[in-house]
Amino acid sequence: MIAFLTDPVVVTVLLSIAGIGIVLELFSSKFGVAGFIGVFALILFFYGHFQAGLAGYGTLLLFVAGLLLIFLEFFLPGAISGTLGVAALILSLFLAGEDAIQIGVSILIAIFLSVLVFFMMIKIFDKKLVLFNKMVLFDSARKEDGYVSNINRTDLLGMEGIALTILRPAGTVIINNERVDVVSEGGFIDQNAIVKVIKVEGARIVVRELE
Repeated sequence: MIAFLTDPVVVTVLLSIAGIGIVLELFSSKFGVAGFIGVFALILFFYGHFQAGLAGYGTLLLFVAGLLLIFLEFFLPGAISGTLGVAALILSLFLAGEDAIQIGVSILIAIFLSVLVFFMMIKIFDKKLVLFNKMVLFDSARKEDGYVSNINRTDLLGMEGIALTILRPAGTVIINNERVDVVSEGGFIDQNAIVKVIKVEGARIVVRELE
């Protein structure tokens, strides 16, 4: 069994199954069958290489750490945990392999097949990346839903008031016994002058002095 599990062809098959399983999990909201099969393929790979004396305990610890980081990616925001997990897995594969070139070729084949399945899931099966949806904010604060950046005082348009302070050009006026922060249309407006609201742009209220 050890000779079988460490055979280059079997190694390539195991790594390809593991890569495809991880890719399929990207389209799942929780850890499922595809992820379990992918992890089991990796366990078989490391079991064979550990029994053959090619992988030590340090390599196994790095492999387990990679799996834990990828697993945590399903529950933590951001892609840091998943990225570190994949990097730890790839490094542990190289450390476990007897021949760096052979294991590198096997990894490249596995990555190629995984990328191929990834694009097939999107282009052919029209699947969505459920895993990465939690990293992106899709909600929007729309005015139709009651969200406003500030109070729009269009009710003051056309109303008249008295300048409580000097407008240079900003200041305060009294409109219907309410203190309102305004700006003049352009120039200086003296205190107690009669003004009229000519424009309302959100919280910016523009007034003009009346003769």
